[in-house]
Amino acid sequence: MRVVKVATGIHWVDIPEADLRILCGCPADAVKHLMKRGLVVKAEIDGSVCETGPNAILLSDIALQNGEFSNLSEFPILQMLYRQGMILPGHPNNKGTKPLLIGLKEQVAAQLAYLHRGNYGLISQEELVAAGVPLAQARDWMRIKLRFAFGKIRASGDLIDSCIVGESPVLVKPGVSIRRLDLNIYEIRHGADSVVVDLNLDAGETYEPPYPLNYHSLRREYFAVVHSGEGDGWDVNRPTMSSVLMFQGKIFLIDAGPNLHAVLKSLGISINEIEGIFHTHSHDDHFCGLTTLIRADRRIRYYATPAVRAAVTKKLAALMSIDETGFEEYFEIRDLEIDRWNDVEGLEVKPMFSPHPVETTIFAFRALSESGVMTYAHYADIVSFNVLAQMTTTDAGLPGIAPDLAAKVRQDYLQPADVKKIDVGGGLIHGSAEDFAEDRSRKIILAHTAMDLSNAQRKIGSGAPFGTVDVLIPSVRDYALRKAHSYLTAYFPEVPQHDLEMLLNRPIVDINAETIVLRQGERCDAVTMPLTGLMEVVNNDGDSRYLLSSGTLIGESACLDDRHTTKTYRAASFVKAIVWPADLYRSFIQHNDLMESALATATMRSVFARTRLFGENVSIPVMNRLVRAATEMSVDPGLPVDEGADCLFLIRAGVAERRIEGKVVEVLESGDFFGESMVLHGHRPVGGIVVRAACDLIAIPGAMLRDIPIVRWKLFETYLRRLRLLLAPPGDGAAFPWNADYAVGVPLIDRQHQKLFEIANRVILALDRGHDADIRATMSELLDYNNYHLVEEMKYLEGMSFPEIEHHEEMHKKLISDIFVMKRDLETCDGGRLPMVRSDFVEFFQAWVVDHIFKEDRKFARYLYSGLAE
Repeated sequence: MRVVKVATGIHWVDIPEADLRILCGCPADAVKHLMKRGLVVKAEIDGSVCETGPNAILLSDIALQNGEFSNLSEFPILQMLYRQGMILPGHPNNKGTKPLLIGLKEQVAAQLAYLHRGNYGLISQEELVAAGVPLAQARDWMRIKLRFAFGKIRASGDLIDSCIVGESPVLVKPGVSIRRLDLNIYEIRHGADSVVVDLNLDAGETYEPPYPLNYHSLRREYFAVVHSGEGDGWDVNRPTMSSVLMFQGKIFLIDAGPNLHAVLKSLGISINEIEGIFHTHSHDDHFCGLTTLIRADRRIRYYATPAVRAAVTKKLAALMSIDETGFEEYFEIRDLEIDRWNDVEGLEVKPMFSPHPVETTIFAFRALSESGVMTYAHYADIVSFNVLAQMTTTDAGLPGIAPDLAAKVRQDYLQPADVKKIDVGGGLIHGSAEDFAEDRSRKIILAHTAMDLSNAQRKIGSGAPFGTVDVLIPSVRDYALRKAHSYLTAYFPEVPQHDLEMLLNRPIVDINAETIVLRQGERCDAVTMPLTGLMEVVNNDGDSRYLLSSGTLIGESACLDDRHTTKTYRAASFVKAIVWPADLYRSFIQHNDLMESALATATMRSVFARTRLFGENVSIPVMNRLVRAATEMSVDPGLPVDEGADCLFLIRAGVAERRIEGKVVEVLESGDFFGESMVLHGHRPVGGIVVRAACDLIAIPGAMLRDIPIVRWKLFETYLRRLRLLLAPPGDGAAFPWNADYAVGVPLIDRQHQKLFEIANRVILALDRGHDADIRATMSELLDYNNYHLVEEMKYLEGMSFPEIEHHEEMHKKLISDIFVMKRDLETCDGGRLPMVRSDFVEFFQAWVVDHIFKEDRKFARYLYSGLAE
């Protein structure tokens, strides 16, 4: 058994005797990491050239770690199917076996749904029409989709096998077993050998890019394109095809590929600088960086056609197992009209249809200058003219593209631009450089390829190394000053403009990347405000650090107190900043009678900034609003904290415990928080908080936190982790103990839920004893009583005129189906499979508690009591 730690959160387990190669952990660019380590290489088998690589993937227990996707199996699965040849007809590696997904039931199910959306996007004419596509156009697009799909939309299970893992060892292949030891910790055993794989990320740890990126200093231009990626999903040396668009000093992204956080840091762009993203389509190499954009303190604008947005939303919802409406909680939706010039605050953008397996548009951008209109065209992803010709058919009953639509696509592709970046990845779903040999664009950039350009291609188009810039309309003003004015106005809203001008009358200085701006223990002789770029804070414990976005006042608190600083501040990228001598800044504060409020606000901000929840990418203006709205309270030891209000509690000092039925399940200390269940979902969490050592708490209104995407995202992450912790089977007693915190507040429903718990415990008891008759009897009782309960629940909902009754009824149908399948599996399994089926039942029942009680039933309880309150 060979074990390799490939990169942060990625391991490789190779068992040659069993022909099993497991990729353990599959965050973004996992395949590129394998390539860099020589674990995926070119090979020749019986005359066929292919790649080596994994044939199984072990998934993370949780979809998110430290704000990033943990399970992105799209490209690893594609590598197995096509680059290894597992699905190719006649290929020596096509032996009838499929790629294997290993993991918890909910994560495997989420991956299969996400892969289905990644393969096809919107999967029916009805879904296209629901996304706003006219019926005739939806028919045309569906024919194209079916051509790429070789005539049929196939379920993910047709292409991929799965193995559900629980507490007991599960046989993956003859002689190889795997079992789950703890959250994200697995043991893989082969004969006498075994290995333990830990997929957890430490606090503050992130998945690393497979390529190094140098620092770049970018001037904010009037209209310019920064080339932030020219590779594809297989290029180990470059980020995937993307661009950063500057317009009037504002920053927009075109697509969000892997390692976006590293790309932006290298370019000196903070998340909070980004105005919006223009999105071409939903394939992972253009999609999986969306979580980086969620890590902003405001909703970033999302520009796409409704069809692209719908495909992206469905894929994200499948990946995260969340409702599709959740997308709008993190982004400000700005739909674009296809084939029309859309005005985006002076910048015009025209999305155009491009044939691809998923809904895709290419973009043209234009802006007016003194010399006329200047244009940039971003063409990802496109299809070659040769493939387009092969797809063209006059038979409307066959998969393919109509001649008139094919002609329009070709015409759109060849529209000249001042700068045009094109996909030249080749194959069945990407473009060809040769198609643009006669293109009249002033400059063509060839991208979306991992291959070296041929001499013929080099005659057609240019390259664009990472960080290079094409300035279409140069700026004659310094947009950094506009940012300075905006930040200061937010800091000091009541200070007269003429006093702010005194602070603005300072030169803008350049700070090199990795420069220490203020060192721990030094007396602060200046206050620094970064206007562009990122700063890094190293805490005084030396073990933790976090990033600060532009607009932060570095050294303010130490300056006003005239004391030594307690942290070290470094430039994490090239930075442009305004620096005020300490005496000047103190004079400004004193002149405007702000000393007392500034000190109090700065002190409280410092408390917030030391926490995981608020320490990253929350700008000072947003932090100030939170500080002003927060209230402080002290709680003595032994007393409970009521979590019934719509607020989050931050522990400033002290120790608290979460207890369930008197048992301590989590200890919370300074910097920790609780109350996310009320803030996110409007219901109390399981268990209660009791103070162990006197606590100073800060209560923050939930409504404010829900409007801060990065905070909401971290609360969601924490909620999922705690839910899994709270639902972990106890070491003794009943497998599913009823807890008063499970109550939804409707006595009839609560009694029936309690009865279901009682029956489920008897199912577990029968499984543990291995009595076939008892297993069948208890499962039949569970199915019958659940059917009775759901009928009673629907009567209750009809009587209260619950507005979401149709959705609730659909959930009931799914639950009945799932219990029936579980009953069949339990009744037909042999004794050797009982431990695995027991684990499946535990997983199923826990998911029922989460999805049906915590999420669905509490909706109608809130509806009922809100109506009574009125």
